Amino acid sequence: MNTAELTQLIVNALDDVKAKDVKVFNTEALTDQFERVVIASGTSNRQTRALAYSVSAAVKAAGETVIGMEGQDTGEWVLVDCGSVVCHCLQPAVRDYYNLEEIWGGKEVFLEAREKLDDRLMPHRQKAE
Repeated sequence: MNTAELTQLIVNALDDVKAKDVKVFNTEALTDQFERVVIASGTSNRQTRALAYSVSAAVKAAGETVIGMEGQDTGEWVLVDCGSVVCHCLQPAVRDYYNLEEIWGGKEVFLEAREKLDDRLMPHRQKAE
C-alpha cells in the first residue's frame, strides 16, 4: 500500500469514529522518518482512544503494520505509528497547547474525506478552501 492509500485509510478510520478537525500534512521535506502526519481531535479521553484504536484496526485489517501506539493510558494524546504515516489523536486543549500544525504545517494535504469532515470542524479552526 502506498502512502496516499494508507493516509486515506487512516482518514476514513478517523471519520468512522467521528473525529473532529482532521488535518493531513506532507512531511517529506521535513523529516526522513515518515511522509505524512495526520492530526485529529476527539471530544473525550474515550473518543480519543477510540480514534486511535479505529486507525490501528483499519491499518491491520488492510494487511499493513502498526509499529506502535502510545498514550492510550490517559487518552489525552494518542499517537499511532503506521510507518510512513503517523497519526496523532488529541483532545482539543492538548492540541491547542502543543500546536502540532505549526510544527508539521506548511503543506497541508487535502483528501477526499476531508471535504466530508468540514461540517464537523471545531468552530475555532479554519475550513478547507
